[in-house]
Amino acid sequence: MTVQNNDQKWVIGITGASGAIYAVTLCKELLKLGMHIHLVITDAGWRVLKDELSWPVHKRADCLEEHLGGLPGTYEYHPIQDIGASIASGSFRTRGMVVVPCSMGTLAGIAHGLSDNLLKRSADVMLKEGRKLILVPRETPLHAIHLENMLKCSKAGAVILPAMPGFYHRPANMDEVIRFLVGKIMDAMNIEHEIYQRWGEHHEHLN
Repeated sequence: MTVQNNDQKWVIGITGASGAIYAVTLCKELLKLGMHIHLVITDAGWRVLKDELSWPVHKRADCLEEHLGGLPGTYEYHPIQDIGASIASGSFRTRGMVVVPCSMGTLAGIAHGLSDNLLKRSADVMLKEGRKLILVPRETPLHAIHLENMLKCSKAGAVILPAMPGFYHRPANMDEVIRFLVGKIMDAMNIEHEIYQRWGEHHEHLN
């Protein structure tokens, strides 16, 4: 029997907040490293993939294969209402989960333990099993309920990593802005990478 290395398995959740390009870029980087992704996307997440990246989402399997296929790693797509999927159980071991981008609705559901779809249930599993859960909210401005929900998730063990790119590396284009944020996510995942320029590396151009 072949046993997959749990360190190479991550759950990636994509919701209806703006910033789908962050999720797609992260998936590609993980697949380039030969990792295995369990992918779950909300209906609103598919809508944003269509609106922001022009994915023809009426052919979901074809979309995923076109953009994520052919890389060293592998991915498995789980429909949002498939509560019987492997990632809905704590006995199915993974290294952790990233929700990127994380809408305020999904954040609220996670904060209050409302496991009414596979994405929220998977996030709940990460918290109860003490695994890494990284939430990447993309909303502004934030009102008190948003902030309280972030605090609840943080106290429960989640990492709150807002989609706030840095500019000290003087990005030359949008791709460098995106890769900075994705690199910060991978840092939180404890995955080695070189996709953005860190502070102190070639800093002389900032003087």
